[in-house]
Amino acid sequence: MSQSDTINSSNPLRQFVNFANRQPAWISRWLMTRLFRSKVKLAGTCGIEILATDGKSVTFRQRNIRKTQNHIGNVHAAAMTLLAESATGFITGINLPGDKLPLVKRMDINFVRRSTGDMTATAYLTDEQIALMQSQEKGEVVVKVEVKDAVDETPIECHIVWAWIPKKR
Repeated sequence: MSQSDTINSSNPLRQFVNFANRQPAWISRWLMTRLFRSKVKLAGTCGIEILATDGKSVTFRQRNIRKTQNHIGNVHAAAMTLLAESATGFITGINLPGDKLPLVKRMDINFVRRSTGDMTATAYLTDEQIALMQSQEKGEVVVKVEVKDAVDETPIECHIVWAWIPKKR
């Protein structure tokens, strides 16, 4: 059994993502976004959307809408942080076996410039990280995430560490 078969057979979230990815792109985005928002209530409140995933990376979007704006009309720092955390958590969650619980362990966020317009966050895992997640009972990985604004600049730099533990102790 291959690594991807192991992930697929034991992780209901990954099974759902694989099903959604077999649909037309707009349906796939809609299905994954609805599922994610139903599980992560704050993401639903902020209107975070999943644009695409291939199983090793995912791209989320936060529109610059009134309820997520700061006092100067840009996406609020907390909403940007939620966007990065959500993208990294999603890609971690779909690559863990179904009997593991992902937990954010540490987030270091550096605000380097003012943002403009809508935001996207793309999170990535390497093959080595995925193999580690599949083989170890407990562990942690640094999930790479790039946050960009509407003019393709990087307003925040993120260092996010995700850990996993068994669901049942």
